[in-house]
Amino acid sequence: MQHELAAAEAVLAHDSTDAAAAVELEIRSPVDGVVLRRHFESGRPVQVGQPLLDVGDPEALEVEVDVLSSDAVRLSPGLPAELVRWGGEPALAARVRQVEPGGFTKVSALGVEEQRVWVVLDIDAPPEAFRGLGDAYRVNARFILGEAHDVLHVPSSALFRHGDGQAVLRVDGARARLQPVRTGLRGGGEVEILDGLARGDRVVVHPDRELSDGDRIRSR
Repeated sequence: MQHELAAAEAVLAHDSTDAAAAVELEIRSPVDGVVLRRHFESGRPVQVGQPLLDVGDPEALEVEVDVLSSDAVRLSPGLPAELVRWGGEPALAARVRQVEPGGFTKVSALGVEEQRVWVVLDIDAPPEAFRGLGDAYRVNARFILGEAHDVLHVPSSALFRHGDGQAVLRVDGARARLQPVRTGLRGGGEVEILDGLARGDRVVVHPDRELSDGDRIRSR
C-alpha cells in the first residue's frame, strides 16, 4: 500500500549509523479524519510499528456489542436494531453487519463466567442524529427479532407455567379463573396473547403462589 511504501522510503532516507543522531521525520496519516486518541503525551523513543495516534471519521462509526452466545445464534446480518441509552433521544436505528464466528469468556458483575460474542452494527441514522457520539462511547443495543402491531398483550408478570404451556388468572367479578393462553412475541415486559383472552379481559398481575382457580380476590 502507498503509506507502507512511504514508511519504508522514510526509514531508508534517515538511516544512520550514529544512534545518537537526532532525526526529524514528518509522518502523514494514511487516511483523512480527526485524531481520536494519542498514545503518547510527550516525546520519547518508540519502536518500529508502535502506534502513535488513532485517526478516524466520527461520522462513520460502527458499534460493537457483546451478547450472550445463546442470544447471538438468533441474530443474523441485516437484522434491525436500536441503540438506546446512548445519551440522546430518540433511539438510533441500526442494523447488524456481522456476528463474529468465535466467542469469548467474560465474567459478569455477579462473578459468573459467560460465553459472549461480538456483534458489529452499522448506524442507519444520519450523522447529525448522533453528532455527540464518539469513539469508545457506551451504548445499549436492542435487537428487533420480530414486530407485531395492534396486538392483545399482557404484562409478562401475569404469566406462569401450567402443564406444558402457560396460563394467567383472569378476573371474573370477585373470583380468579385459571385461563390457559397461547403466547407470541415478547419484549419490553409485555407478552403477545394469541389465544385464550379477549380484549377487555383483566388478569392478575404478580399472582401469589397460593392463589388458585375460583379463589376470591379484591381489585385494587
